[in-house]
Amino acid sequence: MRILLVEDDQTLGDAVKTHAVRQGHAVDWAKDQDNAEACLAAVQYGLILLDLRLPDGHGLNILKALRARRDKTPVIILTAHDQVSDRIEGLNAGADDYLVKPFDLGELEARIHAVARRYGAHQVPMIEIGDLQIFPSERRVTRTNGEQLALSAREWAVLEMLSVRRNAIVGKSQIEEALYSFGAEIESNTVEVYVSRLRRKLGRATIETVRGIGYRMVSDER
Repeated sequence: MRILLVEDDQTLGDAVKTHAVRQGHAVDWAKDQDNAEACLAAVQYGLILLDLRLPDGHGLNILKALRARRDKTPVIILTAHDQVSDRIEGLNAGADDYLVKPFDLGELEARIHAVARRYGAHQVPMIEIGDLQIFPSERRVTRTNGEQLALSAREWAVLEMLSVRRNAIVGKSQIEEALYSFGAEIESNTVEVYVSRLRRKLGRATIETVRGIGYRMVSDER
C-alpha cells in the first residue's frame, strides 16, 4: 500500500517511514501542509498518516479539504494532542482513527491493518485460485492442504494488488506506483522479478502475463 506520511518531526518521521517500508508499504513523507497537498494532487494513496501541528498550518485543514471533495482515502491522525475534545474534533472532521504520541510502532501497524480491513470490507474474505486460498484482510496465503506460504513484504504487496483485482489486468506502472515512493530508484525489471518469485512459490499458472500491458490473476469466481 502507498502511504502519505505528513509529519514535521524528523526523528518520529524517520522511525515511522522505516517501519512502514519494512512492512512492505511505499511511503511518501511530507513535512508541511504545502508538500502534503502537492503529493495528494499527484498520487492516489491507500492511507494518510496525518500530524496535526504542521509548520505552515493545521493538519485538520488537509483532512477537511479531502472530505469536502468527497475523497474517502482513510486517515489516521498522529498527534501529541491527547485531549478528548481534540480526538472528537479529528473524528468529526472525517478521520478513521486517532493515535496519540508517543506510540508503539507495532500498534501503528495494527491500526493500519484495521483501517485497511474496514475499507476492504466489500472484498470477499477469501479468494481461491487453483489450490491456493488467499486471505487479503489477513495478508495470508495457504494451500488447500493447509500449507502456509511465506511471502516477503514486497511479494505480498504485488500479490495483494493482483488478487483483489482478480480477472482484471493490472498495469506494470500501477504496481510500480504502489510499491515505490517519490524519489525511489526503480529498476526496469523490478516488477518482473517479484512476479517471477511469486510464480515460483504459488505456481506459474497463477499469474498471467498480458504482453505489453501488465498482469492478471484469474480466479474461479468471475
